[in-house]
Amino acid sequence: MRIIVALGGNALLRRGEPMTAENQRANIVRAAAVLADLVGEGHSIVITHGNGPQVGLLALQAASDGGAFPLDVLGAESAGMIGYVIEQELNNLLKQRLFATLLTQVKVDPRDPAFAHPTKPIGPVYDEATARRLAVERGWHIAPDGDKWRRVVPSPRPLEIMEASVISFLVERGVIVICTGGGGVPVIARDDGSLCGVEAVIDKDLASSLLARQLKADMLLMLTDVDAVYVDYGTAAARPLRRVTSTEISGRNFPAGSMGPKVGAAIEFAEATGKPAAIGKLDHAVEIVRGESGTWLEAEARVDQPVDGIACAPVFPK
Repeated sequence: MRIIVALGGNALLRRGEPMTAENQRANIVRAAAVLADLVGEGHSIVITHGNGPQVGLLALQAASDGGAFPLDVLGAESAGMIGYVIEQELNNLLKQRLFATLLTQVKVDPRDPAFAHPTKPIGPVYDEATARRLAVERGWHIAPDGDKWRRVVPSPRPLEIMEASVISFLVERGVIVICTGGGGVPVIARDDGSLCGVEAVIDKDLASSLLARQLKADMLLMLTDVDAVYVDYGTAAARPLRRVTSTEISGRNFPAGSMGPKVGAAIEFAEATGKPAAIGKLDHAVEIVRGESGTWLEAEARVDQPVDGIACAPVFPK
């Protein structure tokens, strides 16, 4: 199968870890082993990844140094930095394969309401008092993130992956492509058709779903640090959803800063293509693709499954 694999932030930096190069390298080594296992199963993969902590740190450093690099430039910088390490560690495991890290522009609408309502968390987490102080000092928007607080920035919807034809060209020739880092670099089209970057960060899962549709992928796989999508997560009534349809899950509410975009991305891909999307834990990637773990989401219910989303494992060709 051709699978778009979207790596969550935990593939690069686990919550609470210091944001050091050594920690990020160690986490990418772990993620690369999982990706290599997917390739070993015979799948063709295209890798996307988040960049929230990294781009936030770069923005913080730029502000401290008196720099004025906008978020689109910092997004490109972080995508190149992260892609380089992913590519290198994959190459260390799959020496006979070809790899390419591609900076990816993603078109957005300059009239998107997200520009007036920042919601995308970036950078490190803070206690509430520190976050409020920084918001005043730096003119940031801030919002809760679990029991901590983070800076939030505009996150417009992705409309088009500008380099999709280039990515497709490489994939058809057996190249493993790392692209759409951090959701891609957000750009808008001017009246004359030329492009320019904008101050925003695109959600990585929504961009990955769009990429999967443009590349006619067989599956969208979103890997994170939880084993499945849960109903009533964080409560005594929490239960995992193992197999659901887009209709069944559409009416449920999931946190906008974590599982919400993943579920939305899965629904968009499944309903547009009729192909499955899956969400689950990074370490379980092979089992998720086999239908033995994680949450599978499809556009329509199948006759070999109950409709409550809890039971039997799917069987799909590779």
